[in-house]
Amino acid sequence: MIKTIRPKVELLNKDFIEKIINEALDILEKQGVFVENKEALGLFKEAEMKIEESAQRVLITPQLVQDSLSSCPPVIKLYDRTGEKEFVVGQDEVHFNPGSVAVTILDQKTQEQRKAVTEDVVKFVRLTECMESIDFQSTGIISSDVPDIISDSYRMFIGLMFSTKPIVTGTFRVEGFNPMHDMLLAVRGSAENLAEKPLAIFDACPSPPLKWSNLTTQSLIDSARSGIPSEIISMGMTGATSPVTIAGTLVQHVAENLAGVVICQMAKKGAPVIFGGAPLSFDMRKGTTPMGAIETMMIDSAYAQIGKHLNLPTHAYMGLSDAKINDNQAGLETGIGAVLAALSGINVISGPGMLDFITCFSLEKLVIDNEICRMANRLVEGIAQREDPIAKHLFEGLTAESQFLSMPHTREWYRKEHTFPNVIDRDTYDYWVSLGQKSISERGSDQVEKLIQENPPVLLEENLQKELYKIMLADAQENKVSALPELPS
Repeated sequence: MIKTIRPKVELLNKDFIEKIINEALDILEKQGVFVENKEALGLFKEAEMKIEESAQRVLITPQLVQDSLSSCPPVIKLYDRTGEKEFVVGQDEVHFNPGSVAVTILDQKTQEQRKAVTEDVVKFVRLTECMESIDFQSTGIISSDVPDIISDSYRMFIGLMFSTKPIVTGTFRVEGFNPMHDMLLAVRGSAENLAEKPLAIFDACPSPPLKWSNLTTQSLIDSARSGIPSEIISMGMTGATSPVTIAGTLVQHVAENLAGVVICQMAKKGAPVIFGGAPLSFDMRKGTTPMGAIETMMIDSAYAQIGKHLNLPTHAYMGLSDAKINDNQAGLETGIGAVLAALSGINVISGPGMLDFITCFSLEKLVIDNEICRMANRLVEGIAQREDPIAKHLFEGLTAESQFLSMPHTREWYRKEHTFPNVIDRDTYDYWVSLGQKSISERGSDQVEKLIQENPPVLLEENLQKELYKIMLADAQENKVSALPELPS
C-alpha cells in the first residue's frame, strides 16, 4: 500500500524561522522581559540572570532558553474525566475546543447578544459534550449570576460536573488557582494521578509587549508544579502592542512565549508547556481586533510552525468569526480558519462557537462549527489507498448497464471515505422548501435543542458531585458570596 500523505501548509522556510528565533533570543538577552512576580524573580536570581530590580526587567540568556526547551516534553497526553480516553497533544495531531472567555451569548430566539447565566453555561457544556469533532471542553462563557471574583472556578465547576472531556481553562486571579486545582484533584483522586493524567490545560497570557504579570506568571509556576499543562497565549496586536509587520509580530510573539517556557521550566523541569497565542492584525480604521482577518490567521499558522520547529506542542485561536450573527461572514471566516489551522497541524485550536472578536458565544454556531471541524479533520486525513489494486479490478466485466451503487466495494467503503453533515444543507431545492426554507442558523438552533433533549447530562458520581460543590461553596464563601445559583437538572 502507498502511504497516505498528510496535506500541510507552511508559510516560513527554515532560514526565516531561525532568523525570527535568533532575533527573539537577542531581544530576551539584551532588552529583557518585564516580570512582576516575586517568586519568578527569585527563580531568575537562582539561575543567575541579570535583573534590573527597579524596572522588574529580566535579561534571559540564550543558554537558559535552550536548556529550558531541552526539558520541555514534545508531546503532552491529556485524559478525559474517567482517565481512560487519551488525547495526544503534539506532532500534527489536531484537537478543536470552544474558545474562552465570552462575556455575552447570542440568544437563539432574539438573535441579540445578552449576558449569560448558569443555565446557559450548563447548556453550553452539555452541548460541547455532544460535539464529536470537538475534543476538548472549555470554560467558554462567563456566567453573570455569580460575582466575577469566583467566575473562573465556577465555570470549571460546571465543566467538571457536566462533561467528561478535558477542559481548556485559566484563572483571572492568583487565589483562583487553588480551588480549581482542588476540583481537579477531587476528580483524579490524588496529586500523583492528576500529574500522570492531566484533565485540564491552563491558559496564561503575557501582556504585550514583553511583560509577564504577577497573575499570569503565578499561573505558570503553579501549573508547572502541579503537572498541569500551561498554554502560553501571547496576544500582540500589529502596530499597536507589537510591530506592524507580520514578521515583526512573530519575533515578539516568540520572545514572549520563550520567556514563559523558561519560567515553567525553572519552576519544575519537564513541566508540560504549549506554544500558543491569540495575536491579531489590529484594524486601525475601526479600532477593533479582528480574529477572522487573513493576516491574523497567517500569524497563527506561522508561529505554530515556529513552535513545531522548537519541538513544542502548539495552540491557536482559529475557526472563529468577528461576525455578530451566524451569517455568510461567520461561515467564511470560520471555515478558512479551521481548515488553515488543521493544515498547519496546530494541536489545540480554540474558537468554534465564537463571534464578535471572541466576546460572544453562539450555541447554534457551535453545532455548525462542529461540522466545519469535521470537514477540516477529514481533509488532513488525506487520500488513502483503500485497496490494492486501487480501482482497476472494479472495471473488469464492465458493461453499459454497470453501476457502482450496487457494488459490494461501494457498500464497504462509502461511510469510511465520506462525511455526512447534520446541519449543512444537501437537500434538493424542493425538499428544502418543504422543510420550511430554513437557514443554516435556524437548522443549527433546531439541532441545539434536539441534542440537549436526546442527550442527558453526563454527571459525576454523586459523592464527587458533593465534593466539588463543597469546594466551590467554600471558594464562594471565602469571597463573601453566601450562595450559589441552583444548577439545572
